[in-house]
Amino acid sequence: MSSFRAQKMAKKKQEILRSAAAILVEKGYQGTTMEEIAAKLLMTKGSMYYYFKNKDDLLYQCHLMIMELCLDGIEKVVNSDSTPIEKLRHAIKEHILLATREKSMFMALTKPNHNFSEDQLKEILELRKSYSLYFDRIILEGIEINAFENVDVRMVRLIILGALNWIQEWYDQNGPQSAEEISDTYARYLLKMITN
Repeated sequence: MSSFRAQKMAKKKQEILRSAAAILVEKGYQGTTMEEIAAKLLMTKGSMYYYFKNKDDLLYQCHLMIMELCLDGIEKVVNSDSTPIEKLRHAIKEHILLATREKSMFMALTKPNHNFSEDQLKEILELRKSYSLYFDRIILEGIEINAFENVDVRMVRLIILGALNWIQEWYDQNGPQSAEEISDTYARYLLKMITN
């Protein structure tokens, strides 16, 4: 398959996942069928099955897509030449901007689905752990150069990620503040918690 065709298929799959996630969030996972998702996307059921084995596979692919985007973003931040303070600021902002841009995707992923196979669940949890550990690396780096207080790294990371993930519950794109303004505010306050 040509690389152009592969890219086109990958882009189409991402579009389907984004739209399907919005439908799953609106109607609930149990209350949505593959037929309904296909109908809303103006696709045949057969076309849906070309991309996904079933509804569980579709949700699994949503997880993989969003985790890939999260990991791509944080890897760039961690591998940059920025100071630990700037890295943590960028990681927080990157997470919020992605979570607000991909709100339906994030909301569809609040809990790994119990219908996933053991291997799928293991993979998702490992990807989430990898993402979390990047935050640990940034915090440890800051502690080592005395930019951050000598904190309980795991606890601080849990507080930060808990705060970041809660945004799904209240963020409104038509609200008084833009995602960029919200990300600046979050970064400012969360950094105060550990900055020397």
